[in-house]
Amino acid sequence: MSTPPPHNRRIGRAAAAVLGAAGLIALAAAPAAFGEEPGPELVVGGIKPVDGLKPGSGFDVPVTVANKGVGTAEKVWVSYSVTRGLDFAEIPSNCLVQHVRSYDEMPERWTAACAYDQAVEPGAVYTPEKPIRVTALDRALNDQLRVRVADVEPAPDDNGTEPVAGTAPAVKLIEAQPGGGGSAGVVDVAVTTVNTADYQVTGDALKGSVGDTVTMKVTFANAGPAWVWPQEGDQAVRVLIKTPPGTSVVKRGQFCRAQEQAYVCGMRSLYEDSGETYTFQLKIDKRVPDAKGWIALSTEARPFDPDKDNDKADITLDVTGGASPSPTGGASPSPTADATPGSNNTTGGSSTTGGEGTTPNGGHLAETGSSTLPIAGAAAAAVVTGAGTLLIVRRRRAQGPN
Repeated sequence: MSTPPPHNRRIGRAAAAVLGAAGLIALAAAPAAFGEEPGPELVVGGIKPVDGLKPGSGFDVPVTVANKGVGTAEKVWVSYSVTRGLDFAEIPSNCLVQHVRSYDEMPERWTAACAYDQAVEPGAVYTPEKPIRVTALDRALNDQLRVRVADVEPAPDDNGTEPVAGTAPAVKLIEAQPGGGGSAGVVDVAVTTVNTADYQVTGDALKGSVGDTVTMKVTFANAGPAWVWPQEGDQAVRVLIKTPPGTSVVKRGQFCRAQEQAYVCGMRSLYEDSGETYTFQLKIDKRVPDAKGWIALSTEARPFDPDKDNDKADITLDVTGGASPSPTGGASPSPTADATPGSNNTTGGSSTTGGEGTTPNGGHLAETGSSTLPIAGAAAAAVVTGAGTLLIVRRRRAQGPN
């Protein structure tokens, strides 16, 4: 918008005072035109955390709806949302169901928005005559249930499928005991299931002559059966990669950055049966007998992953051909951040603690004589923000009825 010339914007103090007074008089003369009558204030209650489910089991959601306002709600919508480890057993026909794909930092989920064409008077407390039932899927672990109540119809999520009506018989609201109406319009509760998720890594076997550039591919995977949804403040899993001695990194893997004596890598997803392949280009600078690097998981606590045998794998290098060439240049710049597996970095946190790198079992990394790992520049920091950040493709959209 263009700015008017100064002479058009100048208003004297007296003129401003007159205009201000005129505005106040107009407001005082017609308060009904600007005021709004007090309306309903709907709150939801009766929802508590659920713990100790087993895959295939379920639970009812005992919702209560109360009107704490002074106006009547002529119609009510109760919306349910569950993350991807949970599902709805059956949905009444007065509810619209939608599958919402993952976006921003919100995981995949299912929503059900139920309409009740009933008036809710101030002070009244109601509950659905039949509660919604939620079941735990094979991939359930740490999930979330959200329930919201409103007196306006919620809009479908733009990132979801077309809403469809449920197939079970419609239900209505019935009066409930007073005093159980809750205090908020939306409630989130944790739903935990007894399950496991197997994080595992695989190494590589490299072969080449001195002077060759070889491709190294190592992997991380969550073999399931459970998916993992990191929560704010959780220590995030990191993949640590130590390249074999006698090599230098020509091109680092995606989602990896150099830290002291190792590379630290993130991943896009911790869904079950998902994984990440880290592809490096390595130049063989010299022959080192029995050259061996490794890939390993950081050592933060993961009680859902009892199998630790596949948390580390070797990266071997078999050098063939002639003798090692003489050094022709100086060493690459040395990474400075801490690559200690299990260091106390949290999701989104900084990783500039310094100190010596250590192996996944806590011992110090041995000096190998390999070229010092180069810092990949600002691009690496842009790809992985902090040592433990999960990399998630973000797409900003408005949240729907959940």
